[in-house]
Amino acid sequence: MRIAQVSTLYESVPPRRYGGIERVVSWLTEELVKMGHDVTLFASADSRTRAKLVASSDCAVRLLEDTADPQAFHFAMLEDVVRASGDFDIVHFHTDYMSFPYARRLDAAHVTTLHWRLDVPGLDALYRRFADVPLVSISDAQREPMPWAGWTATVHHGMPAALLPFQARAERHLAFVGRIAPSKGPDAAIRIARRANVPLRIAAKIDEADRPYFIRDVEPLIEAPHVEFVGELDDHGKRGLLGHARAMLFPIAWPEPFGIAMIEALACGTPVIAFGRGSVPEIIEHGVSGFIVRDEDEAVEAVARLPEIDRRACRARFEQFFTAERMARAYVEVYERLVRERTARLTLTEV
Repeated sequence: MRIAQVSTLYESVPPRRYGGIERVVSWLTEELVKMGHDVTLFASADSRTRAKLVASSDCAVRLLEDTADPQAFHFAMLEDVVRASGDFDIVHFHTDYMSFPYARRLDAAHVTTLHWRLDVPGLDALYRRFADVPLVSISDAQREPMPWAGWTATVHHGMPAALLPFQARAERHLAFVGRIAPSKGPDAAIRIARRANVPLRIAAKIDEADRPYFIRDVEPLIEAPHVEFVGELDDHGKRGLLGHARAMLFPIAWPEPFGIAMIEALACGTPVIAFGRGSVPEIIEHGVSGFIVRDEDEAVEAVARLPEIDRRACRARFEQFFTAERMARAYVEVYERLVRERTARLTLTEV
């Protein structure tokens, strides 16, 4: 198939460090190329891919935010996608609702994967006006605020099977990986580790918008002797921190649409102790690949139960459900169905 992947431009594809959407776009794009599809990637010029790259900004626009309007780059890119759409069988958007008006103008089938939460005031009215736009959810839980939207499938994220290798033996520490934000619960992770009397290693990005929270609620806790803050890590760094952790703590305070850090942990064979919100029950099998808990008290109890978890079972769950190959094959099924439906509509129109 001739497939266009349209990424956000905030980070390169793949991102150098943190960047969930752009990381998934990269995994999917490279797997589709590997499967033999003709793939074009619309992304920033500093992206790295085996697909055809259409550079829509000179670099990740995150690097230009103080001197440029990042949305201007996105709107220009989406107009370029419209003009080139006749060259594709399907266009796959990862740009949230920004692409909806453009999608209606395409000379190709299209689908949009939503990567964000949907329980936000104002979104309901917008999505009702674009109820004809085909959507993919990244978890069933993500759909709950808008079950009536134009859902065509749920496709869980997947990552390359060899990216983070299985580690059979764990060291003593727990891990927290992701972003320093109230919704991610790093302060809760620190309290859980302290009460369980276990060291905690934190690998996380701090966005400027979350820096006041970090200074007020997290930084004083990081000074505790059981905590080590290592900042952002690349994939190589995660191999050591996650791969050798007794468990990863995921004490989220929001309806997480997916949570890539969870499948990164499972790939390493590392169980996950997570609050049961959002997508967590779709990713973690309680008592097999980790523990789903309700609060910090239950999380502390779960740390004591970690010897019950077989790290091989964690890796097996990853290989069964969360590889890039599985994700790409699921998306190809969506693409083929949407192309068939568009062809049928055009045929009826001609008749």
